[in-house]
Amino acid sequence: MTQHSDIAVVAIGRNEGARLLECLTSLMGQAAPVVYVDSGSTDGSVAAARALGADVVELDMSQPFTAARARNAGYERVRALAPDGPYVQFLDGDCTLDADWLATGKAALQAGETVAVVCGRRREKFPEATFWNRLTDDEWDGPAGEVRACGGDALMRRRAVDAVQGYREDLIAGEEPEMCFRMRGQGWTIQRLDAEMTRHDAAMTRLSQWWQRCRRAGHTYAEGAAIHGRSPERYKVTELRRTLFWALVLPALIVFGTWLVSPWALLGLLAYPAQILRLTRQGRPTAFATCLVFGKFPEAQGVIGYWAGRILGRRKTLIEYK
Repeated sequence: MTQHSDIAVVAIGRNEGARLLECLTSLMGQAAPVVYVDSGSTDGSVAAARALGADVVELDMSQPFTAARARNAGYERVRALAPDGPYVQFLDGDCTLDADWLATGKAALQAGETVAVVCGRRREKFPEATFWNRLTDDEWDGPAGEVRACGGDALMRRRAVDAVQGYREDLIAGEEPEMCFRMRGQGWTIQRLDAEMTRHDAAMTRLSQWWQRCRRAGHTYAEGAAIHGRSPERYKVTELRRTLFWALVLPALIVFGTWLVSPWALLGLLAYPAQILRLTRQGRPTAFATCLVFGKFPEAQGVIGYWAGRILGRRKTLIEYK
């Protein structure tokens, strides 16, 4: 295995247990330094990470925690340990890194000076374990090429990260797309490669977990649109409008149409199976298409929660699914 001394790694986690050990083990010997940022774990993660040779940053949990804050803290430690390094790999603590990814990703960054971020194929470790894991695995399967954003696992050019001053720490979700948006605004590009990158363990076994995950997405749409929605790109506005239409506007039209006009207005409910059919004809698996359509309802809950919190001045709290 080749060690890439010009690539540092930042892994973040909280109470990931055995998943964290697998994550850090997959990194050792591949890159240096390896920094692990812990967010208040109570399962021995800090000691286990140190035993594996990782440099550990423990966040002060008296301040509000976000993944963005953890990534920034890890990146600051990287800058102290390796001030002149050109690249940094960010990784979630429930993922393992493919042995060939760093070489593949670094080659892509070296081939294009305007490329800020490269990501590859993120797959579920146990897609057949539960329906929800399989659904998540389908979600990760995006097309290769230039894209607008990456996920939590990505190899980045440090110069680009510095140019936008890292992640926005007050976001409780969607921090990677928001940072990529700012990078693209400075002329950088984001690339998804047709190459294996990471294996993720969603560990989703319940409908409630999927619901929370969708709710978090809705929060991301609402907050993203509030921050950058007036930009020429209309950041997250399209996603927000889709959520509002399918989960609030259309149901309201059907209810009031049935009440005030005619029971025939109930035929509007056929729009949902019609939308599922349209998505399946585009190549989406039927189960994925069904959840994509009905996921608009928990997304709407996330949107309403964001708006209510903003109006009432409530502090944002994490929306976690495990």
